[in-house]
Amino acid sequence: MGPKPTEEHSEHDLFRTELVNLIDTRHELARLAELIDWQAFADEWSPQFTSTTGRPALATRLMASLLYLKHLYALSDEDVVERWCENPYWQHFSGERYFRHDLPCDPSSLVRWRQRIGEAGCEWLLAQSIEAARKGGVIKRSSLDAVVLDTTVQPKAIAHPTDSRLLNRAREQLVDAAQEAGISLRQSYARVGKAAEHQAGRYAHAKQYRRMQREIRKLRTWLGRVIRDVRRKAGRLTEALQAKLAVAQRLYEQKRDSKHKLYALHAPEAECLAKGKARTPYEFGVKVSVAVTAKEGVVVGMRSMPGSPYDGHTVDSQLEQVEILCGVTPKIALVDRGYRGVEAASGTRLLVSHTRRLPNRLKKLLKRRQVVEPMIGHMKSDGLLARNWLRGALGDAMHAVLCGAGHNLRMILARLRAFSWVLIGQLALALLISRPAHYEDRETLAA
Repeated sequence: MGPKPTEEHSEHDLFRTELVNLIDTRHELARLAELIDWQAFADEWSPQFTSTTGRPALATRLMASLLYLKHLYALSDEDVVERWCENPYWQHFSGERYFRHDLPCDPSSLVRWRQRIGEAGCEWLLAQSIEAARKGGVIKRSSLDAVVLDTTVQPKAIAHPTDSRLLNRAREQLVDAAQEAGISLRQSYARVGKAAEHQAGRYAHAKQYRRMQREIRKLRTWLGRVIRDVRRKAGRLTEALQAKLAVAQRLYEQKRDSKHKLYALHAPEAECLAKGKARTPYEFGVKVSVAVTAKEGVVVGMRSMPGSPYDGHTVDSQLEQVEILCGVTPKIALVDRGYRGVEAASGTRLLVSHTRRLPNRLKKLLKRRQVVEPMIGHMKSDGLLARNWLRGALGDAMHAVLCGAGHNLRMILARLRAFSWVLIGQLALALLISRPAHYEDRETLAA
């Protein structure tokens, strides 16, 4: 069934205190709730619930606010619902009228809602955060004329891939799947496989690489024996066993110079990306394209780019998303030298770093290209961009967009918080000046 209506229209309870009487309505989170058009979520997501039977879905404002709070404060699904029942400001932000002591929903409901709304629904969350930033005075309409484009890596939640670990885990999973299918294997290599994996790690730590390769060859040989044994004895393969067998075969045939390598058994979509960083030469995940405003650094576009394309080949896709979310095609895009040699199909002019013989106006604007670097850093340190726990390529796409929405909300809260302190300072100064003072020099106090 469709989502439940919010409790705003419920009858008043004389024996309970409303949240607006418990909280400070000048709090930045309460003011942020006024900037977001919550009815837009109901209008956008309600048509997706076509069934008229079954239990009603949770309220759209509740689920949208939980997704916002999760990426605003960099929490897991479990942590955000647990902290929600302790924080009255979060409950007011979610549209609750009275304080609740129970969980708003099961953490798995966030998983199902993400799967239902998909990447388009997450982009809608990002679009509403951009609109809230415009209402809050964080950006202006003219700020969308010049954007900064850059790419980064969104690491996947996987262990560091080593040949010894991958080969041994593939053998263990294939043996377990065969035993569940009722296949009696000739040998499982459980004891020697585990010992060889540990020994290979010891040799690698001691930089004895020839001995390490010897242990890896043993693990590869044992994996091949198990694969052939399963194929000989299995009649009609079950779906689970066929999937494990395909993964094991792919890993068994994988060589040093192979293309599209397998780096994680549970996340075959993870890729190895080299970004030239001294601290992390290689990162395993997916490339993400980021678009921020050149003046304020608000995220106006964020999209995953599977396949690790050349940075210049991501321009058209990223500018298309900016136009969809903001309704405006940027006139100028500031990029680094990784975008050389391309032209935008939308007519947007690309200004590449270190371009000479530019007018003073464009030369000054080009200096704002570096604004995207700290924004990416904040999304990784303050947000959840540093580690993606969502499953599959769709999880990569949704997580990237939601991280951009969380970054925008943090910028809006910082603006509201700073504005509150300015008002408090001005009020305190006005009170000091207006009170009957015994100071000798009131003009000095005013200054």
